Parts: sequence; C-alpha cells; structure tokens
Amino acid sequence: MKYTLITFSALFLVFSCNKIEESVSQTITSAKDKAQQKATEMVQETVNEQLNKVVNAEAVKFETVFPHSNGLLLENEVGKKVAFPNGTPFFIFKYKTSEKDLLLKTLVEQPTSDEARSKKDFEKINGANIVEKLTFFERFLPENTIDMSFLDDIKNDENIEYYKIKRFPNASTVIYNPKNGMVYQFVEVKK
Repeated sequence: MKYTLITFSALFLVFSCNKIEESVSQTITSAKDKAQQKATEMVQETVNEQLNKVVNAEAVKFETVFPHSNGLLLENEVGKKVAFPNGTPFFIFKYKTSEKDLLLKTLVEQPTSDEARSKKDFEKINGANIVEKLTFFERFLPENTIDMSFLDDIKNDENIEYYKIKRFPNASTVIYNPKNGMVYQFVEVKK
C-alpha cells in the first residue's frame, strides 16, 4: 500500500508539474503576443504622428480651388488639401452631382496661367493606372487623414468612368460613378 501511495503521489506530482509547465508556457506566449501587439501599435502611432507632421491635411471647399462653377450643384461635398514636404499642394474632393457634363465643362473652362501647357477639353481614360496609383498612395497616408474606403468600390465596379482635365496649374483626375452620381476628384497642382 505504501508503494501504491508513493506511486500515485509521484504520478500526481508529474501530472501537476506538466499542468504547471503548460500554464506557464501559455502565460508566456500570451504575454509575448500582447507585447508584440502593443509594440506594433506604438510603432504605427509614431509613424502616423510623424506622417501627420509631414503631410498636413486641411478642409477646403470646391469653389476655393475652382471659383468659376457655372452654377454647378454639388451635394455632400468633402474636400481636403494635402501639403507635401516640398510645399506642393494636392486636393482631394468627394461629392455627388447629377450634372456630369456640366462638371467636366466647368473644369475645362477654369482659368489657366499657361494656355500652352493646358488642354481645352477633357479626355476619358482607363482607370487601371489610377486605381494602382491610389492604392500606392493609400499606403503612405496617415490614418483618418482621408477616407480611402471608396477604393474597394472603384476596383470592383466596371461602370466607373475616369476623366483627365489639364488646366495649368491644376491637373484633375475625376472618377465618376454613373449609378449614384458620386465623384472623387484629385487635383494635382503643377509648378
């Protein structure tokens, strides 16, 4: 009986040690995962803070960039001016309009500071290159600067129309969704 009791005690001790080792191992793994997650979050926050210092984004209205609007009606307008470190501004607008033709006409008729470098009409373009550039641009933009969730929509919708308007110093890329009248406009200011 003594040997049985010693055997059971030894087995219980081994079993308990295995459970303790398993518990310690899980605790260490959990702590490592939490530490890794926290470190990743801190790095992302630091990167975003630094990018926000480098890339300044401020709200802007459509008519401040395009003052001659020809009575164009825009709904739900959201505009951002992004200034890159070299000082070159870049404008991003999101709005709805049921007047696509008037929008394109208005953009083409905007005053220019150099007629030789400007075009007098718009051109319909292939959107694959634009989607690729926007996806690349999205990677470097700090969180909450500009809502880029529309990228998924334009990647998957074949009815989206893309236009290019060159009126120096502003070069506009217009992404138009004919289903809902949503417009995404990117304005690069050339120097």
